[in-house]
Amino acid sequence: MTSPKALLNAWNLRPKKKMGQHFLVDPSTSETIIRLSKIASNDTVVEIGAGLGALTIPLAKAARHVYAVEADSQLTQLLKTELLVHKLTNVEIIEKSILRVDIHSLAQKPDRQLIVMGNLPYNISSQVLIQLIHARSIVKRAILMFQKELARRITASPGNKDYGRLTVMLSYCAEIKSIATIAASLFYPAPKVDSEVVEVDFNISRQYPSHDEAMLFQVIKAAFGNRRKTLKNALATSGLHIDPQIGRQALNAAGIDPTRRAETLTVSEFVSLQISLAKVLKSE
Repeated sequence: MTSPKALLNAWNLRPKKKMGQHFLVDPSTSETIIRLSKIASNDTVVEIGAGLGALTIPLAKAARHVYAVEADSQLTQLLKTELLVHKLTNVEIIEKSILRVDIHSLAQKPDRQLIVMGNLPYNISSQVLIQLIHARSIVKRAILMFQKELARRITASPGNKDYGRLTVMLSYCAEIKSIATIAASLFYPAPKVDSEVVEVDFNISRQYPSHDEAMLFQVIKAAFGNRRKTLKNALATSGLHIDPQIGRQALNAAGIDPTRRAETLTVSEFVSLQISLAKVLKSE
């Protein structure tokens, strides 16, 4: 593997700070990530931020097909050359931001779910995770690298200061676990903090009472919109504009103290709150 610095210099390129570009410098790290991700020869993988191909090339050797998503047009030209050098023909480069990709269109067969991998820039990490939540019918797993700060947020437990909207939404529909820590020194340029590789497994079955998922996500967003306020007040001042009396009634019906704050609720309690709130609003 040619070092990222040498490769970029050869093409007269520089890492773009505004795009959050940090490139893996150690090939064994890529191999470790793929091994821990348990990529199989019949898997179809969507790689977010293919960059210089540090993960793309070993991925292509392990998987059936790889969609390499890369928004930087200069890097896609370099990546095409690298793929030719390695004689890899099972990689399709998609030159756009992952936020503009219709992930559903990449599932070639209804019964063939995708695996999503990548090192996510901090500024779009939350948006990508929400995108994957909505596409989870065709995404069975995501193995993603985050800055440690965000990794702590998405793996937090109720009552923890890092526990938030994203934590609840992910916990509602996935199993989340950290599988590796990647030192900042293993990237070029080196970021200020280490990274965490997190596995998000959507291929689970959880039983909740019949509920409205779209409304549930709205309630979660509203509750955390003013996380320092009590739930009753947070709902009242949110975009849902829930009358304080209605909010109190719904919270009591769900067995939740109206003076609690969003960060103390479990996923099951949020589901109960949504169901109670829907019933109260319907009776009005």
